[in-house]
Amino acid sequence: MKGKEGVAVINKIKKMIYILLGLLFMGIGVVGIVLPLIPTTPLLLLASFFFVRGSERFEAWFKGTSVYKKHLEGFIRHRSMTLRQKVTLLIFSDIMILIPLILSDSLIVKVILSLIIVYKYYYFIFKIRTVAVRGD
Repeated sequence: MKGKEGVAVINKIKKMIYILLGLLFMGIGVVGIVLPLIPTTPLLLLASFFFVRGSERFEAWFKGTSVYKKHLEGFIRHRSMTLRQKVTLLIFSDIMILIPLILSDSLIVKVILSLIIVYKYYYFIFKIRTVAVRGD
């Protein structure tokens, strides 16, 4: 394969991978609806990210699902989360960041990860509004 044909094949493969990743993260996000330890919102955001890059049809389909409308649409539209959503997300992400923070021997890595944690809390406290119940 040469030229335009090769690029077209590579682009199709990329789009397929994006769609598969979108489906994977949507599936895990749906599991997170039932299991409180798995943060639903960031996983659905990731799914949305991959669907946007994979296919307009899949993006439209995802945005039409009840999962999107119930768990993500309000966040995207109003930049707000319930306190429970924030706490669950912060705890899950803290655990994911603390693992390499503890295991790393590099001072630079530890400083960067610590700054990420501080910024994350700043962002969630001051940039994302906390609402009692999602009101769309």
